[in-house]
Amino acid sequence: MENVTWRKSSYSGGQSECVEVKLDRSIAIRDTKAREHGELTVSRAAWAAAVSSLRR
Repeated sequence: MENVTWRKSSYSGGQSECVEVKLDRSIAIRDTKAREHGELTVSRAAWAAAVSSLRR
């Protein structure tokens, strides 16, 4: 099993009800309340486009 670092927003305030992100060759996203349901993996380009759209 690979050793990955999942990160969650500093705005979560230590709560467990948020989204975590793993930055690697691709981007993985998962729900902290339902980690057993797996993760959504997107390309770095798709992630950058989504973040850019959210910042507008």
